[in-house]
Amino acid sequence: MSTSVAPASLAAEVHAGPGAWARLRGSSPWWLLPATVVTVLGGFTVYSLWTAFLSGGVNQSGPYLSPFYSPLLWTTGPVSPALWVLGSPLLFRATCYYYRKAYYRSFFWDPPSCAIGEMRHRAYRGENAFPLFLNNLHRYFFYLVLIVTGFLWYDVYLAFFDPAGGHVQMGIGTGIMLANVILLSGYTFGCHSLRHLAGGNLDCYSTARFGTARLRAWRWVTVLNERHPLWAWASMFSVVITDVYIHLLHVGAFADPHIVF
Repeated sequence: MSTSVAPASLAAEVHAGPGAWARLRGSSPWWLLPATVVTVLGGFTVYSLWTAFLSGGVNQSGPYLSPFYSPLLWTTGPVSPALWVLGSPLLFRATCYYYRKAYYRSFFWDPPSCAIGEMRHRAYRGENAFPLFLNNLHRYFFYLVLIVTGFLWYDVYLAFFDPAGGHVQMGIGTGIMLANVILLSGYTFGCHSLRHLAGGNLDCYSTARFGTARLRAWRWVTVLNERHPLWAWASMFSVVITDVYIHLLHVGAFADPHIVF
């Protein structure tokens, strides 16, 4: 029994498959999801830069503070107070395992989908070269985002309970801010990094210190982690909705409907 080996050029041609134009003309709209991701992520990036640096000062209306400006470390100066806030959350999302899959496929076509082969015929090098090796910093950005999430919960507390006036208010604004921080918390606490810290790095819980508690924590994080893409997209939209709503209140487009107790 003899076997034949295809020439290297023929093997490369078979591996390459049809070109980009032929794939675009295919009947299966594989390009729809990448195009949507590019549009949404690109739009979110542009909006984030606009609201942070070009919208004209701190986006705050009464007790409502935009999540792009929390924590509000300073209110005046040559640099927008949203600079520090934009840093850790955006870097956390940019290095997130789910978002990496999304923009690798959508922006770089590497590959664009499971059913479509590689369009860039290069040797796979993993994330070892600049700038992709910076994605390994994701676990450290997680700690910074925990701090920001804590401040966001404090902002919601201030929106509901006015320390100066000594009253409680409930309205559209407080509801939007509460929904936003819940979605952001679901995304943050469902992170793969936290799942690894909770117990993903253990081979045997029964022999580990606090093994039972870590197993329970790992299961809790796993419940959120199983819906990590949903938390990622929902929390991104909720941040924009919250910021837009507070912008409208800030410019006096309408008054916030609320009840004071």
